[in-house]
Order: sequence, then structure tokens, then C-alpha cells
Amino acid sequence: MKRVGNRIKTKRENLRMQVKDLSTMIGVTPSMISQIEKAKAYPSLITLKKLSEALNTTVSELLGEYEARTARPVMRSMNRKFVRKNDSNTTLYLLSNHDPIKRMEPYLVHFEPGGDSENIITSSYPCQEFCFVLKGEIDVKRGKNRYSLGEGDSFYFNSNEKHFFKNPGGKETELLWIVRLI
Repeated sequence: MKRVGNRIKTKRENLRMQVKDLSTMIGVTPSMISQIEKAKAYPSLITLKKLSEALNTTVSELLGEYEARTARPVMRSMNRKFVRKNDSNTTLYLLSNHDPIKRMEPYLVHFEPGGDSENIITSSYPCQEFCFVLKGEIDVKRGKNRYSLGEGDSFYFNSNEKHFFKNPGGKETELLWIVRLI
């Protein structure tokens, strides 16, 4: 629990908040905040929730959920995370561990012959996307324009532009697909 107390203290200090101000915000004594920060007292779940709200963070972050993940920057191929598969047998895998502050999401997209990008990567927020053909070939439709890409080719675009990818060949295609949040 000492690390929880340290995280709370660090968050509070980063916000330039005094112990007294934080205690008033969440309805506990300043002594209680000091005891929690020094690991002499353990906050209840309700107090942790109040602390997270007052410190503009999450209970998970105060508990250190993301520290273990960000301390492990390597993702082995056998640990690749399945995200989804569509009706045309295109499969999406996340290539990095979760981190709430990362600004890009790297994916591997595996297209079976005839597979397409329908319901694979859907962006409900503004972002930029970069695709690199690792294997096979892919046809891209962006607006009224069409492009054919082969192994080693790449494609960069804004997600707000309507786009569609399809594997036209008889072989599997793999793309490295990086989504950068704006």
C-alpha cells in the first residue's frame, strides 16, 4: 500500500494541491490523507474512488494497474492480443500492451483471400492512420480514388476520409496498421 500512498502524493503534488484542500474535497481529515500517503492507513474503496476523482485519475491508476504494463514494453508474438474478426475472415490483433496515455495503437491485420476491412478498424475519434503491407497485396478505396498496394508499400491517411481495404488476390495479406490519435 506504500506505493498507493506514493502515487496519491505524487498526483496531489503534481496538481499543486495541499493536503488540507484534498481532505476537504473528499470529506476526510488532513491527518487521514497524510496517513494514507505514508502507508500508515489504508483507504477504503469509497475513499479511493473519491481520491481518484479529486486527483483527476482512476482508481486503477492509483492502484498501479498500468505500471506493470508500461514497465513491460515488449509484446511477444505468442501474446499478441486478438481484437476482432469480421465476416470475410479478416482478423485484427493489437501489437502493444494497454497504456492509458499512449497516442497510437499498432495493429496487425490479417486478410484471408477476398477479405476486407469491413468492421475491423472503426474510428469514432479523429486520428491518422498508416498502413504498411508486410505480405501480399491490398486494394484501397479512399473516397473516389483507388490504389493497389503490394508488399513493402505503405498508405497514410486521415480517418475521417471514408476508406475500405480488400485483399484481391488468392494469397493471405498482412498489414501493419498504426492508428495515431490526434
